[in-house]
Amino acid sequence: MPAAPCHPDTPAATGEARHLCMPDDARKRASRRLNIARGHLESIIRMLDDPDAYCVDVLRQIKAVQGALSGAGEVVLRGHLQAHVATAAQRGDSEEIVAELMEALKYT
Repeated sequence: MPAAPCHPDTPAATGEARHLCMPDDARKRASRRLNIARGHLESIIRMLDDPDAYCVDVLRQIKAVQGALSGAGEVVLRGHLQAHVATAAQRGDSEEIVAELMEALKYT
């Protein structure tokens, strides 16, 4: 899957600058996971408003949020690897992409 600019009229499309965008599939999948995390987080907030909330249930929901966030991060990283890192040699920007990847790995 070759990396493409976000929109045909962006500078990347005209060759003026390199700007690689997140693949649509990765964007949709990450968004879906983040919506799941939001639902769990809202559930935790509601639970904490209840004086009878059981601590272990709250912890379980917190873990679910962490899992959803981690999953979203994995989706974004995989999309970046497939769309940008794997195609860096073809574009001739391997050094820049390696540096960018090292920076991105700090957030995983």
